[in-house]
Amino acid sequence: MKKPFRKNYIEDDIIMVHKPIGISSFGLISRMRRVLDTRKVGHAGTLDPLAHGLMIIGFNKGTKKMKNYVGMDKVYLAEIIIGKSTITGDREGDIVEEKIPYKNDMTDSNLDTALQSLVGEKYYPAPLYSAVKVLGKPLYKYARAGETPPFIPEKLMNLKKAIILDTYKSGDIYIVKIRAEVGSGTYIRTLAEEFGKSLGYPASLQSLYRLSIGKYLDKDAFRMTDKKSGKKYDIMKVYSVIKNLFRIHKK
Repeated sequence: MKKPFRKNYIEDDIIMVHKPIGISSFGLISRMRRVLDTRKVGHAGTLDPLAHGLMIIGFNKGTKKMKNYVGMDKVYLAEIIIGKSTITGDREGDIVEEKIPYKNDMTDSNLDTALQSLVGEKYYPAPLYSAVKVLGKPLYKYARAGETPPFIPEKLMNLKKAIILDTYKSGDIYIVKIRAEVGSGTYIRTLAEEFGKSLGYPASLQSLYRLSIGKYLDKDAFRMTDKKSGKKYDIMKVYSVIKNLFRIHKK
């Protein structure tokens, strides 16, 4: 079994790990228990199965240090679908609303104005499919049971900085790629929906990649080999795509 390198560690009992697309954060924790040969493994924040990128994991005595990493800022790359919203706020959920975007509404100027309007600390409703609790019960449990929560709490979210990397049309919808720096507790799914509202269209998240947590980078994270394909999840391919996007955006 592949073992982490020294560069993957923040401390002797805290490690940076890349979570691939398609597994849950708790599935990753389960795998890391085998890699680290211990049952005592915790984390400083999860990622949805749809998302990939950096997670900070503590093991043994390191589990008690996770509180030191929870409140750090995070940087994401996100692809936002303009023209379709879903019950989960991402591409995996059932469609709630569809509206074909008008080309003249999708100008660079309009998109940037809508995105910048979200910058700062603002209160937004917590996502229905989230671990935020109402009367001691996570919202996602209400949703999965087909129940309506007594109320939807609002959470303070903080979009510190955001830029548009690229925009393209896919069928009748538009995809907007952004880079976002956010404070702890900010849901990118919620920001995607609010971005759409600012444009006058339903929106949802197509993909999400966590680049960093504080000063810690995903490129330095431990990567497990996919046993079926024998291939590693290679961050350099992602960086190559990003560089090309910046070149396109500058033209």
